[in-house]
Amino acid sequence: MLNRKKSPAIIDAVELHLQLKPYTKFTLDNGVEVYSIHAGAQEVVMVEMVFMAGNWQENKNIVAATTNFMLKNGTKQKKAFAINEHFEFHGAYLNRGCQNETATFTLHTLGKHLPKLLPVMSEILTDSIFPEEELVIYKQNQKQRLSVNLKKCDFVANRLIDKYLFGEQHPYGKYSSAEDYDAISKEDLIAFYNQFYTNGKCIIFTAGVLPADIQEQLNNAFGSLPLNKTPLPTKTYQTIPTEQKKHKITNDENGVQGAIRLGRPFPNRHYPDFTKVQVLNNLFGGFFGSRLMSNIREDKGYTYGIHSYLQNLIEQSAWMISTEAGRDVCAATIAETYKEMARLREETIEETELHLVRNFMMGSLLSDLDGPFQTISRWKSYVLNGLDEEYFKKAINTIRTVSADELKELANRYLNEDDFYELVVV
Repeated sequence: MLNRKKSPAIIDAVELHLQLKPYTKFTLDNGVEVYSIHAGAQEVVMVEMVFMAGNWQENKNIVAATTNFMLKNGTKQKKAFAINEHFEFHGAYLNRGCQNETATFTLHTLGKHLPKLLPVMSEILTDSIFPEEELVIYKQNQKQRLSVNLKKCDFVANRLIDKYLFGEQHPYGKYSSAEDYDAISKEDLIAFYNQFYTNGKCIIFTAGVLPADIQEQLNNAFGSLPLNKTPLPTKTYQTIPTEQKKHKITNDENGVQGAIRLGRPFPNRHYPDFTKVQVLNNLFGGFFGSRLMSNIREDKGYTYGIHSYLQNLIEQSAWMISTEAGRDVCAATIAETYKEMARLREETIEETELHLVRNFMMGSLLSDLDGPFQTISRWKSYVLNGLDEEYFKKAINTIRTVSADELKELANRYLNEDDFYELVVV
């Protein structure tokens, strides 16, 4: 019998035995791989189709994002209103998203509605027509949104720092303009759609309380589509960062706040130091108790929040520091950031602080694996990055065992002021 007079033992997250729930994998008739996780307490299912249709593949700026956005805007049989009404009637949510290398087409619904919804997803992938009137509305909305966003210093800073790091012709560094939207035609979208969706490369991820015949349902809906038949065009891009590393842009003469971005190029997840650097990054600026937050927010009061992170990109990455601060303290904020880099290079980290970071990272992993959707999301990241379960195990081991001396060595290797591009937009 439970003794309620005795407090339960407190266990540090770092001592928990975390495991990544394995997926079940099967292949549709057309060779499309499906990764599935059957778990959860609610009768909810997610089906996500990942296409290699990001802006990495486009020959004309913002064609990939526009094509992806307009997938739901009309087929040969249904107008946009009918498509949206169909999914809303069943309490389902059909979303799409476009990233640098990939694009997604995602359904969340009750499992019992899959037979009604999957065929419409299939129809969208084979019979979308991209109506001219819908494209006109999209262009108008996007240009208006862009006009508003360009007045915001943080939006401008996010655009420019990637350009400085990768070059404006690189998929990671280019950004949209009103002229780009004007230049898009219906024919551009149809050509991209036919190549990278209807006849594209696709992987499916599904999770939740899956029906017993999930494989049959997915095969009936998507197994006869001409997916994965044509090899992707091989595209390589050269990173051409700007020669100048320090930039200050005036975006609003009357603004009281500035956006600060510091960044340096960094290799992708396959780089041997990547998992150890993630520990160093969390200590530096990766969570609320980090060095940057303690100094620049808590002690100096320059900002509401400052964060550092490694970009989650497939081909390459970057180490970024991001914050917004008062216009009059932007220079001081940058100076304090470099001071924290110097401290990590010169001083050995106390074990109590390192233990706190270990617990935070293990706790975050535990939260990230709380439920089938979160678990399949991590598997998706691993699959798309060419990683496996060993990477997860290695990350756990690194969090538990990386030493203060190793982190100091990494700080001396990667946290040097001269390696960082610096941008202030006021």
